[in-house]
Amino acid sequence: MPEWHRTLYTIWFTQFIALLGFYFVVPFIPCYVQQLGISDPREVVLWAGIATSANPIAMAVMSPVWGVLSDRYGYKIMVVRASFAGAIILALMGLVTNVQQLIVLRLAQGAFSGTIAATTTLVASTTPKEHSGMALGSLQTAVFLGTSLGPLLGGLVGDNLGYRPSFWITGALLLLSGLLVVFLVPKDPSPTDATARTRRARSWADLKVLLGSGAALLPLLIARTLYRAAMQVPNPALPLFVQANMPPGTHVATVTGLITGAFAVGSAAGSPLAGNWGDRLGYRRLLLFAGLAAGLFYLPQAFVRLPGWLLVWQLLAGLAIGGALAVLVAMLAHATPKGYEGAVFGLDASAMGVANAIGPMLGASAAAAFGLQIPFALAAATCVISTLLLMVQVGAADLLAPVLKRRAP
Repeated sequence: MPEWHRTLYTIWFTQFIALLGFYFVVPFIPCYVQQLGISDPREVVLWAGIATSANPIAMAVMSPVWGVLSDRYGYKIMVVRASFAGAIILALMGLVTNVQQLIVLRLAQGAFSGTIAATTTLVASTTPKEHSGMALGSLQTAVFLGTSLGPLLGGLVGDNLGYRPSFWITGALLLLSGLLVVFLVPKDPSPTDATARTRRARSWADLKVLLGSGAALLPLLIARTLYRAAMQVPNPALPLFVQANMPPGTHVATVTGLITGAFAVGSAAGSPLAGNWGDRLGYRRLLLFAGLAAGLFYLPQAFVRLPGWLLVWQLLAGLAIGGALAVLVAMLAHATPKGYEGAVFGLDASAMGVANAIGPMLGASAAAAFGLQIPFALAAATCVISTLLLMVQVGAADLLAPVLKRRAP
């Protein structure tokens, strides 16, 4: 078995269980805030919102730093660092005595334990370019599966075993993830000669040149940010939209969970399919199709009145947007010059943190100001506009191969 295959399979599994662990605790954070002594409902919502946003904000700040350091010191060690740091921090969350301690640890989690950037960089740097679409698309599947199954399993465990043990289970999953990487992933091909290290020490200056010199990197990063924000925009309004279209007494939370799960299933299926097709058919054409399809599938959701149809459209939207994100990450890998993977994917993770923070806020504001249907239309418009702008800004040749050579040391 080629080494890059072993690395991909190991990282796929470890990424899945790591994100399963991270999202294990998401469903009951408001309930945990109540358990920590906050009783007023408005204060519970406020503190739970702060605790939820603390993670992506800290991740947005720190991900580029870890990316630059990974270019200098190696990619495997960054995956191990993220997994072990997450294990410690999540376990400590099960021991907090007030909500302020929880928020501090959520900030630390975002700052030190983001695994997506580290694992994406490791896979991108070890996979042959001709297989990068398949490999990175498969990795996106692990991300979607972990983030969708985590809340479901976490809610079940939290209801039956309690909230504090759920944090400890999460810590154990992350510890297992780190140990698997230590023992199963080969040493990554980070350079050791003095010239390469000198070049990596100047990664920030080099990255400014890369992003500002007409390369495809900046438009691709912006597009990935906008697609991710589009995914988050409908989320605050979705439970209320379901509730408004169902008879009283219906299990709204269960139906909403099924609809959210349908989107995750579609995303998990769309990512590897698009990655494989992109390697064969070309990324630009496939992105145009997937991006426009995502907008086409989001728009009807604003007008449906039956939850069954909402489930169908969410499944199709997940299939399209998961495919678009997989194609974009493959394009990003192709457009990144050798030696800059950590810095570029660190910025990508930072952009993901920003998208995860602003997407729900935009959706909630739009729903409050204009109605519950508007977030779906906003998500559709974001997908379509992002796709068309990328087609205009970046030529086909720019998307299929690196366009900048590394600067001389």
